[in-house]
Amino acid sequence: MSLKAFHFVFIFLSTAVAIALGAWCVAIDMIEGESIYLAGAIASFACALALIIYGVWFYRKMKRLGIIT
Repeated sequence: MSLKAFHFVFIFLSTAVAIALGAWCVAIDMIEGESIYLAGAIASFACALALIIYGVWFYRKMKRLGIIT
């Protein structure tokens, strides 16, 4: 597996984990009602969004450089 392929896989898995953590924080917040879980959910979803934006940026950069077709 090449380094760029590993990078894509790592970004995808990191995004999936961030979304799962955010969903878990929302579920726990609905049960417990503590605001720290809501803050954790917001932070997780923000990180997931940042990872998606970074993944798109990385893909476009690799395509522009001609590394991927």
